[in-house]
Amino acid sequence: MAGLLLAIGALAGVLAGLLGVGGGIVLVPAFYYVFAGLGYDGPQLMQICLATSLATIIVTSLRSVHSHNKKGAVDWGILRTWAPGIAIGAAIGVAVVAQLRTPVLQAIFGGLAIVVALYMGLGRSDWRLAPAMPTGVRRALYSPLVGVLSVMMGIGGGSFGVPLMALHNVPMHRAVATAAGFGVLIAVPSVIGFLLFDPVQAVPPLTVGAVNIPAFLLVISMTLMTAPLGARLAHAMDPKPLKRVFAAFLLLVALNMLRKALAG
Repeated sequence: MAGLLLAIGALAGVLAGLLGVGGGIVLVPAFYYVFAGLGYDGPQLMQICLATSLATIIVTSLRSVHSHNKKGAVDWGILRTWAPGIAIGAAIGVAVVAQLRTPVLQAIFGGLAIVVALYMGLGRSDWRLAPAMPTGVRRALYSPLVGVLSVMMGIGGGSFGVPLMALHNVPMHRAVATAAGFGVLIAVPSVIGFLLFDPVQAVPPLTVGAVNIPAFLLVISMTLMTAPLGARLAHAMDPKPLKRVFAAFLLLVALNMLRKALAG
């Protein structure tokens, strides 16, 4: 288990730094296969995978926000105005996830991951929905939705926040930096909620609520080391072809999740 989690953390860190997708979209299915392979497959396994992934996002997002802020890339105006809705959405997401079982959560993860993969593989940098970020009623609707969907996938702000901002004319470097702040707003309230979760099935050793502490510590120890490597690789090469390859890989993972959901 330890060896697998160290390898998973290293890969998630490199991909997060290289592609800007965030490690959660890799960690959730990886945690599922590791824990299920060790015999902990059950109706609440996906809650453990989602919660543990979100716990790692607290650390990686805080580190990322600090790094981006030193370069002046974080748009604090967007972050402040979107923060309440995103945090409320994250809390709602935990309440919803707590009521669902693994096959339903697998289906949700698979469906949303297909959307992310298609956007990553087919999306264009010149696509726009509007010249500026939504305000008023639209912001009040969009911001909780970002929180809810992210918690239901166990991911931070990158997979939904970056496309949302890019489609509303926010420059890509500012979108990536600000989405790291979204990750903190999503992960902190959701992890607090998941720590109070009371699973009824047998859980992996040293699990508090729905957060597996050894998996959290092992993955974080690797992502903090390998994410800077991924960022350096991103500057040294064109990540666009790799994004398409990763999109294809993510599509396969999502389809397999849907297959397992239907089998369950």
